[in-house]
Amino acid sequence: FIIDVAKCSGCRNCQIACKDEHVDNDWSPWAKPQPDTGQFWCRVDEKVRGQVPKVKISYTVHMCQHCEDAPCMAAAPDAVYRRDDGLVIVDPEKAKGKRELVEACPYGAIFWNEELAIPQKCTGCAHLVDAGEVPHCVDVCPHGALRFGDEEDFAAEIAAAEALVPERAEADRPRVHYLNLPKRFLAGVVVDLEADEVVAGAKVTAENLDTGEVLAAESDGFGDFWFHQVPAA
Repeated sequence: FIIDVAKCSGCRNCQIACKDEHVDNDWSPWAKPQPDTGQFWCRVDEKVRGQVPKVKISYTVHMCQHCEDAPCMAAAPDAVYRRDDGLVIVDPEKAKGKRELVEACPYGAIFWNEELAIPQKCTGCAHLVDAGEVPHCVDVCPHGALRFGDEEDFAAEIAAAEALVPERAEADRPRVHYLNLPKRFLAGVVVDLEADEVVAGAKVTAENLDTGEVLAAESDGFGDFWFHQVPAA
């Protein structure tokens, strides 16, 4: 999966599509039906940054990371397996009663189905993939924020991508790659106090005093300037 946060508008089509595909539908041997409530195998988290009047809202899709070295596989190798295409599957029959798998996932992507007594999570819509289709969450995204396919087709994006939880990346080797995860921003307005007017077209710079890196921006017609995706310093 490639998830580009900058393209996500927060419509939650993917979240709804996942529910539509799995609630009341039995896709054995990949997954039993998802409960109506309490589980979001695909969810969109909203993050508000800044303060009025300079505010940014970003939306990040969370799902199973389909890790190469998945902690859930290590916790229950008899019940969790990774397919040749990279999708990690919790076998709904062999995983019965294994509630410990919920805690084994550091991404909060595994849920407990009380009625069926099984752990459940995103399957990557394996039943659709095997039929030559893309996962339902990808299919309904109107902005191309979610994509799915062969890694060689996404080589450039993967090289520039980040992991959702960087400190887990080396150990888990997730196969869900994120572009443009929200970082800090700097923003303000340029004014001419004597003229009591905003200044359009002003060059504004921000310098990292540790590295000497200088960012440049230009104020717009309202005098506003923005530095986006600024690394912590």
